[in-house]
Amino acid sequence: MARISPLMALPPVVFAALAGMFLWGMNRDDPGAVPSAMVGREAPPIPDTTLPGKTPLTDEMLRQPGVKLVNFWASWCPPCRLEHPTLMALSEQLPVYGVDLRDIDQNALAFLEADGDPFAAIATDPRGRTAIDWGVTAPPETFILDGEGRVLYRHAGPLVDADYTHRFLPQLERALEAQN
Repeated sequence: MARISPLMALPPVVFAALAGMFLWGMNRDDPGAVPSAMVGREAPPIPDTTLPGKTPLTDEMLRQPGVKLVNFWASWCPPCRLEHPTLMALSEQLPVYGVDLRDIDQNALAFLEADGDPFAAIATDPRGRTAIDWGVTAPPETFILDGEGRVLYRHAGPLVDADYTHRFLPQLERALEAQN
């Protein structure tokens, strides 16, 4: 009688282990979310540079009463252009502050001139140092801040479609309800 090698069982065992790992990964709450170390902490300092002719964003503005948004964006960023109409609509409801990331001033101003300016105030981050301090991985990223300047939520990616309605909007509504 021929003996079956124990190594013959290895491929089905490896396959079952991989299938189990993939199944677990697909059933996580939010598999695409990268946790932010900033949530629950005071917002890092903002640079004192701004675009010509724009209101400069200050640290004091981030600590004023009420919920506010801080959006890291750039004119060279296609997803930033995609989310721009959402920021325009949000700016009618609450303060939206912008941090222009590693951009050329003329390009950023042309972008805002063409598509509208949703930002109550703007800071510029030409070297990306502030983005690092905030934990920004790539624009666009939007932070929800409370009236004391604490980060309540970080949203990586554009504020569009189901990602906006299912992930960002519930967090914003929760923040607005908590302020009342």
